[in-house]
Amino acid sequence: MKGIKMIFGALAAASLLFSVNAAAQENANRDENGKVVRGAYETNKAFDNTWIGVGAGVNGVMRPILQPSNWGNIGLATDLNFGKWWTPAIGMRLGWHGLWNRSKDAVDRPAVAAGEKFGFNYLHGDILWNISNSFGGYKETRFWNFAPYATMGALNVSEDILSFKGNWEYAAGVGLLNIIRASERINITLDLQALLARERAYYDGGRFMLFPSATLGLAFNLGKTNFDRHSSITPVVIPVPFTTDQYNALADKVAALEKENAELKDKVAALEKELEPYKNLVNGQTYLYDNGTFTAVDVTPGAPVTVYFDCGSSKLSAREKAHLEYFTNTLVNGDTKLSVNGYTDKQTGSAKRNQTLSEQRVKTVVDLLKKAGANEENIETAAHGATVQPFDTAAKNRVVTIEVK
Repeated sequence: MKGIKMIFGALAAASLLFSVNAAAQENANRDENGKVVRGAYETNKAFDNTWIGVGAGVNGVMRPILQPSNWGNIGLATDLNFGKWWTPAIGMRLGWHGLWNRSKDAVDRPAVAAGEKFGFNYLHGDILWNISNSFGGYKETRFWNFAPYATMGALNVSEDILSFKGNWEYAAGVGLLNIIRASERINITLDLQALLARERAYYDGGRFMLFPSATLGLAFNLGKTNFDRHSSITPVVIPVPFTTDQYNALADKVAALEKENAELKDKVAALEKELEPYKNLVNGQTYLYDNGTFTAVDVTPGAPVTVYFDCGSSKLSAREKAHLEYFTNTLVNGDTKLSVNGYTDKQTGSAKRNQTLSEQRVKTVVDLLKKAGANEENIETAAHGATVQPFDTAAKNRVVTIEVK
């Protein structure tokens, strides 16, 4: 009927007009350049930004939709909702809508005569989108918020009011929730809804029935009532253009660094050329150098190396240590195989004393060879005491000989 159309049309137009005007007047959520400041926002707790809502108004029935002459009379509608805003722009709610309705035609299931009241109950879940916060930026104290939503649930039409014994059908629709701020905890709501259900569940006619409604109510905010901007948001930095002098100074620095880099490349190339003859040299190998060319040679000692000790002593003098160090630096490494023999003169000391002394002299030399890098497993040792006299004088026989095998 025309009355229903006029009521819903006027309410929708007024809602849209006030919502747009309120969003246009919003300025506390803008920066110094007039740009809207948006999220991100901290995650709220379970009962933060929740609300319960109650409302009452009118509803109607249009069946079939394409035949206005059959549209129903106005009935009483009530709302009871529980909702939560997950972000400043997205929310959900669960609720019950309905009470009773009227129809110009008889409702066949259940049998309701034309013009009589029939029970109307809709259990639903809705997803809400706060357009004011999405496009105008979030502000807790905004006077009017504009939130369209999608709804889905189960619809029951029964012969008796407040009875749930009738036919249940899935229903879906869209709505427009207007939220008018009265205080921090209380909002006034204007809820416009158009619900679509399968007509054959209630009436032997077309395919769908439309149930429009408009309710005015109150919403009571629970828990925390606002959203906090995330503290990690980095402020926008607007770059300042370079002056000509700053640009020229940076260009000069770049040119100087490029020149320095080229010079370093030339130095590296010169050093690589200088080191080229040394690349294939082997550590421990002896070479002869002649006019930039290295030639590998084998060095074989002609006779055993000798180090001499004072009478009755197993310690080397500084001169003999230097003699031994020259030998080790020249010929000894971890792979060198050595034979070490120790002796004493027979003119002094007993046979037992001379044997012990020759062993101590051998140990002194072996310890120095090991410090120089010789491998103990490659050293053969023998202590002869005074039983063997390799030389013709007593002073020469106080000796340890070292031979490369």
